[in-house]
Amino acid sequence: MNDTPGASAPDADLRVVLDRMADGFFALDADWRITYTNETGAAILREAMADDIVESRESVEGANIWESIPEAVETEFYDRYHEAMETQEPVSFDSYYEPLDTWFDVRVSPSESGLSIHLRDITEQRELERQRERDLKAVQRLYAVSSDRKRPFEEKLDSLFELGCEYLDVPNGFLTRIDDGTQYIEASHATHEALQPGESCPLAEAYCKQTIGQEDLLTVVDAAAEGWSDDPAFDRFNLGTYVGGRVEVDAELYGTLCFADTAARSEPFTDLQQTFVRLLTRWVSYELERKRAEAEVQRERDRHEEFTSVVTHDLRNPLNAAIGHVDLVDADGDDHLQAVKDSLSRMETLIDDLLTLAREDTQVEDLTAVDVADLSREAWGTAETRGADLTATDDRVVVRADRSKLRQLLENLFRNAVDHGGTDVTIRVAPLADASGFFVEDDGPGIPASEREKVFESGFTTSKDGTGLGLRIVEEIAAAHGWTVTVGEGSEGGARFEIEGVQFVDD
Repeated sequence: MNDTPGASAPDADLRVVLDRMADGFFALDADWRITYTNETGAAILREAMADDIVESRESVEGANIWESIPEAVETEFYDRYHEAMETQEPVSFDSYYEPLDTWFDVRVSPSESGLSIHLRDITEQRELERQRERDLKAVQRLYAVSSDRKRPFEEKLDSLFELGCEYLDVPNGFLTRIDDGTQYIEASHATHEALQPGESCPLAEAYCKQTIGQEDLLTVVDAAAEGWSDDPAFDRFNLGTYVGGRVEVDAELYGTLCFADTAARSEPFTDLQQTFVRLLTRWVSYELERKRAEAEVQRERDRHEEFTSVVTHDLRNPLNAAIGHVDLVDADGDDHLQAVKDSLSRMETLIDDLLTLAREDTQVEDLTAVDVADLSREAWGTAETRGADLTATDDRVVVRADRSKLRQLLENLFRNAVDHGGTDVTIRVAPLADASGFFVEDDGPGIPASEREKVFESGFTTSKDGTGLGLRIVEEIAAAHGWTVTVGEGSEGGARFEIEGVQFVDD
């Protein structure tokens, strides 16, 4: 048996082995004439040869390979065969032969008498590799586009539709909104006239009527073969290929995201292609939810701004005018006018508290070292305490805080104590025993245990003079510092507010 068939044909036993091979095999002599082929090799060579040459020969054996297949001369096959012949070294390579639209894995074994060539068709393997590469690139581009925070949703959606059409090999990608039995095309990247933005149709005449009833994607590979020919959707759109999924916003149906083609598809959508559509559908659902939330936030912001404007101008200005007029006519300290002044003062406090909450003025800014005792005495002078007494600790209690906001917190606690305990109440400010913060307590009537969880709610008050907003502001200022505020019973039966989580500053 010859080790390497070349100019002479292999013996009978080797022929049997070679003929049973599924891959192609042929041998060339030193003059490039074909000396032997197995069945697969002969089929490959005949397909590559010109028709007139095939018709003129009973067998490919004996033909000069380059004269019979001139298209192969300026290819890698020609160059690598000659390399093996000249160097007498084995050569292995993969190459695409365009005339046959085939990828071959080629192994060339040289001898002094010629070459032995083994050909394996790896076209399917290469197609799988290319498909994996396309899958990877599609998912990478999906992530890159969808996560780009600088681009608006509409621009990203158009780019992803274009990507999806290319990846799925269809010309139409579109987003629908379904409302009251009608399908509306909200956005698309499409050549189909009926799938352009602004187009609509009854849901009964759309493919999406089945999509919205699916837990997963609806896929159609060949609509006519799958029973769609008599469906109104097929009459209207004539789509042979379709894949689409439900788009939900806040767990409610919004519409569908779909890709389609009027031509039928030769192969089903792959698992990864379907996963791509699922990911894109979920991303669109998330983006629409986010846009809805942003719109709601903007509406709330607009309402706040409108409210602030009304309070600032339409309420404060006439209130200031009323206070001024009362001061002008109250030269003798009339009791009736004093009651009016008290009411106007309460309205002014209410307006200040409302504006504080509406403008979110409880947020802290610059944190500095603040002596709580010293600041308590300052706040006492502007808190409208009307004769009440303050007992502030003699110890230096220095904390890191926004000075103006901490002062506002103390003023509100002082006013709350006076509103509920009257002008003869005594208020004490001191550090907590465990050094985790400080407390403000009074000797007034206190707050019933059943009401302590409600005192920080906006509008809750048990005082006829209270606004129900002061303690809410206290809680928000504390939270902005990272502190917690709780209410309990004071050492003398009144209310005790403990502020914990405070960062102390050493002297």
